[in-house]
Amino acid sequence: MNHAQEREALVWGLVGVTLFAATLPMTRLAVGPVDAPQLSPWFVTFGRAAVAGLLSLAYLGWQHAQGRLRVPVRSQWPVLGVTAFGVIVGFPLFLALALRHVPSTHGAVVTALLPLSTAVLGALWFRQRPSAGFWACAVLGSGLVLGFMAWRAGGFYLGAANIFLIISMTTGALGYIGGARLTPSLGAEQVICWVLACALPLTLPVTWWFAPAVPSAIGTMSWVGFAYVALFSMWIGFFAWYRALALGAVRVSQIQLIQPFLSLLFAVPLLGEHLDLTTVGFALAVIATVFLGKRMPVHQAAPHAPATPPGPLAPVKD
Repeated sequence: MNHAQEREALVWGLVGVTLFAATLPMTRLAVGPVDAPQLSPWFVTFGRAAVAGLLSLAYLGWQHAQGRLRVPVRSQWPVLGVTAFGVIVGFPLFLALALRHVPSTHGAVVTALLPLSTAVLGALWFRQRPSAGFWACAVLGSGLVLGFMAWRAGGFYLGAANIFLIISMTTGALGYIGGARLTPSLGAEQVICWVLACALPLTLPVTWWFAPAVPSAIGTMSWVGFAYVALFSMWIGFFAWYRALALGAVRVSQIQLIQPFLSLLFAVPLLGEHLDLTTVGFALAVIATVFLGKRMPVHQAAPHAPATPPGPLAPVKD
C-alpha cells in the first residue's frame, strides 16, 4: 500500500469510526437501563437491520437503473452470509444485551478489543504479515482494556455484560473482514447493501415479533437512538469503513483504538454519564497505541503466496 492509498484508507477509516463511535450511547438510549427498559435489544438489533435493508433495496435499485449494479457470484454468497452474521446479528445483538447492564462509557473502552480481533482475522484472511512491533501495540492496547475491565469489576471477574461485549467484538470483526474481502469486487456501498437486503426475510419478521406493543409508551430519545443506529451505524458508516478496510485491513483496524475515546465524548452530552479520571486515563493510554502502531511495518504476502486466491473473490479494479 503506497502513501496515497494509506492516507485515503485512514481518512475513510476515521469517518467510519466517528460514525460508529456514537453507536454505544445511541444503543444505550434505545434499549434503556435494566431498571428503566425501553426498546427490546432484539427489536433494536433486527429493526435497525430491517430499516437499513429497505434503504439498501432502494439503493441497489438506483444502481441498477444507472447500470452500475454488481451482482454477487455464487462463491461470494457464503462470504456475504458470514458478513451478515457478524454485522447484523452478532455485533449489535450482544452489544445491546450488554448495554442493558453497563454504562456506554464502560462498553466504549471494551470496544478497543475490536482492533485486535480485526487485525488477527484480517492478517489471516488477506495473508498479510504484520511486524512484531505492530502485534505488540495491538496486544498492549487489548491488555489495557482487560485491565480496565478488571478495575471496574473490582477484580478479574468478567460477568455476563463483559462476556456479551467480547462476543460482540469478535463477531463484529468477522463481519468487518468479510465485508472488506468483498469490497474490491463489489464496491463498499453495494457490499453492505447486498448483506442487508438479503437478510430482510429474517430481519423483517423478527422486527415485527419484538416490536413494542404500544410504540407511544417508548420515550422519544429511545426512538432517536434507534433511528441513528439504523441509518448511520448499520448503513452509512459501513460505506466508509469497508472502503477503508479494503485499502488496508490490518493497519486501518488500528484506527478503531480511537473509537472508545470518541464514544466517551459522545456519552457525556447524550446520556449525561460521568467520566472519571481513571476511565479517561485508560482510554488515552489505549489511543496512544494507535500512533505507535501506525509506525510499525505491515508486509504483504510473499510473492509465491498471492494475497487473494484466483477466482471470483479476487479484487478487481473499478
